[in-house]
Amino acid sequence: MTLTEVRGLASMTDGAQLRWVARGDTTRQPAVVMLHGGPGLPDYLGDVAPMVADLAPVYRYDQRGTGQSPWRGPHSFARHVEDLAELLDEWDVPKAVLIGHSYGTDLASRFCLAHSDRVAAMLLMCGPFVGDWRTGDQAERGRRMSVAQQARLRELEELSHRTEEREVELLTLAWFTDHADLERGWHWAAQGARRRRPVNWAMNGELGREGRADPLDERLAELRACLPARAELLGGRGDPRPLAALESLALRLALPLTRIEGAGHEPWLEQPDAVRAHLRRFVQGAVGA
Repeated sequence: MTLTEVRGLASMTDGAQLRWVARGDTTRQPAVVMLHGGPGLPDYLGDVAPMVADLAPVYRYDQRGTGQSPWRGPHSFARHVEDLAELLDEWDVPKAVLIGHSYGTDLASRFCLAHSDRVAAMLLMCGPFVGDWRTGDQAERGRRMSVAQQARLRELEELSHRTEEREVELLTLAWFTDHADLERGWHWAAQGARRRRPVNWAMNGELGREGRADPLDERLAELRACLPARAELLGGRGDPRPLAALESLALRLALPLTRIEGAGHEPWLEQPDAVRAHLRRFVQGAVGA
């Protein structure tokens, strides 16, 4: 089955222009919107969208400052939330099924806090991580890397300027431990290090600082109160980020958590059939397909 793909450029009220793509029948409602992670990476969910695009139209976009959505001004959660609201208006989508991955789960959660009336359903994949999850994450990554790899990563991180070759090396070292299968993970990380570029490190830093100053942890009661009737969490058991953090979040938000065996932070790469089945069940329930 061949599905139509439409691309566009949307102008935001502050002048930023965001590149987007839609797959499937865009006359159907509600639509699915996939929110990529980072922050500071371009959209990388092109392999995930086709899993459900026959059930509902799927929109994706490069967040401002990434990919084909250039932006040199400041970044804030509030502005990124409003970008999504303005995009929904541009697409004539009153309510959306949000599927966020990694940082995209933070964005989806903050959008829900500000615009709960526009969220038909929400699936949070591999995030958001709350509490002191970084300690466990760093320890597990240390176990997955050799001493030499750890030393080389630190060396690359400390460089004030990196060549293209060194940037690719840094990203590969930083990302291969995201996967349960480290051998295949190295291949995926090296591939991503060349495709998911350039990394907007300034955006990453700005939103990281704001996240520490205004943590989602402190708004979980508010988030729980405004969640849509259909909301779920999904995580890979092999993610270096501790699954216990997602289990704690599931309890605090009273949400079901699906654990994907043999998969890391990008579970659709390692267990595509399991992820496809889960996404299709979730979207079918959300849109009544």
